[in-house]
Amino acid sequence: MRLLVVDDEDDLAQAVAKGLRREGYAVDIAASGQDALDAVAITDYDLVCLDLTMAGLDGLDVCREIRAMDQGRCRVLMLTARDSINDRVAGLDVGADDYLVKPFAFAELSARIRMLLRRDTAQTNSLLRVGPLQLDAARHQARRDGRTLELTAKEFALLRYFMTYPGEVLSQERLLEHVWDTNADPFTNTVRVTVGTLRRKVSIQDEVALIETLIGSGYRLVVETSPA
Repeated sequence: MRLLVVDDEDDLAQAVAKGLRREGYAVDIAASGQDALDAVAITDYDLVCLDLTMAGLDGLDVCREIRAMDQGRCRVLMLTARDSINDRVAGLDVGADDYLVKPFAFAELSARIRMLLRRDTAQTNSLLRVGPLQLDAARHQARRDGRTLELTAKEFALLRYFMTYPGEVLSQERLLEHVWDTNADPFTNTVRVTVGTLRRKVSIQDEVALIETLIGSGYRLVVETSPA
């Protein structure tokens, strides 16, 4: 999943981004409201962690503009030191999905993000299940038929994205935008190589691969169905 952290306190933004990257998210940072809008205009973020109090465009202005651009698809988690009811209501009224008061524990931030990213799926907790695959986002563990999969952080993030959209054909461009950050080179074969490595790790010898390639279209996580 691709996240944007927006905060004019660089130390805090870097700390939050570092923690989220450790959990397998692709994370970009914006140091101002205008930088955030510029980033959202060109990147299809899954979630924005947005500071309320910033010089220039504040979080309310930014959230309002994000909603005008994306019609509510991108999740917005408002982060702020303001804890009054009026401030929280103002943030929710302009389209924020959730509100977290500073200072906060990183574990709570991580849990709020997982909750928001589950809203458009049928999942009700941090455990994703697709066929023989299980992925626990909270514990950062993945299994196939009970067998632990030894995945890198990027492979884990890629598998989580596949399992969030099982059966959908995901283009290389979509995977690059949602699983990699701005440092990724779009002209390399990084997506193909990582998908290939992940496919081998989740497959069992002599079994049909769970991740299939559709030439010219992208990749798909096979959704196994029971025989009629």
